Amino acid sequence: MGFGEFLAAYGGAVFGFLGAGLAAGLSCVGSAKGTGLAGEAGAGLLCEDPSQFSKVLILQVIPGTQGLYGLVIAFIALMQMNVFGGSVDAITVEGGLRVLAACVPMAIGGLLSGIAQGRVAAASVNIVSKSPNDWSKGMILCIIVEFYAILSLLISFLMLLNSSPVA
Repeated sequence: MGFGEFLAAYGGAVFGFLGAGLAAGLSCVGSAKGTGLAGEAGAGLLCEDPSQFSKVLILQVIPGTQGLYGLVIAFIALMQMNVFGGSVDAITVEGGLRVLAACVPMAIGGLLSGIAQGRVAAASVNIVSKSPNDWSKGMILCIIVEFYAILSLLISFLMLLNSSPVA
């Protein structure tokens, strides 16, 4: 089997799986990095003041949403590819490329916003350490970054909703 025959037979599925994998994988990497940054900052504060655990925990959890968004997009991509229905072999190369293109916004948006949100969450731990009653200000700063992860989720969702990769 030559490359052209291989591409015609399996290329659509390969591109589609690549898109779904990137959406989930890169978004999860962004969330892991972001929650790790916030957790490191929070651990320092908790050594000094363990009573602030719930506030620190909320700040650490917020950057984890990007991984969930990426997983949702990957799941929708797999559903569009009819992976769960058993006809993944019917995906055209063009259809696979459409799925890949639709997953890219979530992959990049999830990666970068997860890391950025983690940095904001880590900095917000300083608010908790200096003025525990003002911790919600840091949470609001984190939510501003969240907005851009939601936009990435939305555009990927809309693109997937309007593309049918199965022949």
